[in-house]
Amino acid sequence: MIRRLNPARSCLALLAGLAFVSPSTLAALQPDDFPTRVELRLDGEGPWYRLDLPMALHFSARHADLRDLRVFNAEGETLAYALTRSGADERRALQEHALRRFPLKGAAEGGAVPSVRVERSTTGTLVQVLPEEPAPMGEQVRGWLLDASGVKGVLESLNLDWKGGGEGFQRFRIEASDDLQHWQSWGEGQVARLAFADQRIDQRDVDLPGRSARYLRLLWESPSVAPELTAAVVRASRESQPTAMAWSAPLEPVSVEPDQYRWELPLGLPIERLRVAVERPGSLLPVRVEARREGAPQWQPLASGLLYRLPEEGREVAQESIDLPGWMPVKELRLSVDPRAGGFGRQVPRLEVGMHVTRLVFLARGTPPFTLALGNADARHEALPLTTLVPGFEPARLDAMGRAEVVDLPRQAGAGAAKHPEGGRVPWKRVGLWAVLLAGVALLGAMAWSLLRRPAEER
Repeated sequence: MIRRLNPARSCLALLAGLAFVSPSTLAALQPDDFPTRVELRLDGEGPWYRLDLPMALHFSARHADLRDLRVFNAEGETLAYALTRSGADERRALQEHALRRFPLKGAAEGGAVPSVRVERSTTGTLVQVLPEEPAPMGEQVRGWLLDASGVKGVLESLNLDWKGGGEGFQRFRIEASDDLQHWQSWGEGQVARLAFADQRIDQRDVDLPGRSARYLRLLWESPSVAPELTAAVVRASRESQPTAMAWSAPLEPVSVEPDQYRWELPLGLPIERLRVAVERPGSLLPVRVEARREGAPQWQPLASGLLYRLPEEGREVAQESIDLPGWMPVKELRLSVDPRAGGFGRQVPRLEVGMHVTRLVFLARGTPPFTLALGNADARHEALPLTTLVPGFEPARLDAMGRAEVVDLPRQAGAGAAKHPEGGRVPWKRVGLWAVLLAGVALLGAMAWSLLRRPAEER
């Protein structure tokens, strides 16, 4: 038995199907569909190239996960790519180790490093540290020896606690060794304990260069007023080099109130560190940082710290950065300053935001120049896993890959740039696709209406 199809129903079914068709399904995205396009310069051997994405490109994206990123060749073809943020994983992999500490005693007068006799176990762990010579009159603790021989990995930072020494800043030299005979300078460190009325502020963390060492030596610059260490904890990771950070250009606040400043980012990003320039000498600023997600009414506290620029022994010391947890997509930031310390004065602080670098790896194919494009709100995620893009991938291969550089970075969106302008360009291709789609829908609707109006016997 042959059943006759109802033309009206067929037209209606086709009309319903067209309603679910979008322009993105009618044609693949082209470079002109992205408001931000930058040319890439290649250096080294391919076919894989890597690029550490600057913060200006993150600000140009419409999605924090960079689903709207594409790489095109000169023919307009999209290239296969992968994204990786190894820095974030390394940060989570940090482990803390409590270190044994031994005082280094020496004469109160003179600046020589105290000579000591060290007893070690068969594993290299320190058992006892004794002065090499009898204790002279006026002996004092000139520094501390820290045993890190049981730590596997590289040393990223040091957290200290102490008693005595009074309030203020304590500076020291940091040296490292593997044999207790040959010492290498690791720079300088500083801790501080300050009080404002009923509030106490401690600065206990000291950054280390991200290298391995079995022993650390801390030598006070002013031993006579130095405190006594009561704890030393080192944070270590498995990586051999510190992770790189992507930083924004300085951002102006969008709101300035007495001792409170607010900034807006173009989109919510997992910011991990802030830098605030303290320009005025003699400034000491206890601060509190709060953040807000996009569309969220409530502020959430993220961190507190101490910013300063102070003279000390004929030179200037400064602390201008604050670490954030990095788990929250931050759209707005608010910095509150304790007014009892004097605040920023007439200076309007400018903020730099940073997070671990996102690395782009792409497979070059076709004719250069290659173009990186961003900013299409309708784009879907097309990034491949790195192990798929690079068969047999190992982390060591990243260093051997060719490098890509952005020829001309886009101008960074300024403070309060909450919207992403399309640059005044009319997307004619999309307009044309919508016109064709709507015309087809109108034609089919007219056909269906005409068929429905016919008498039943004519159908």
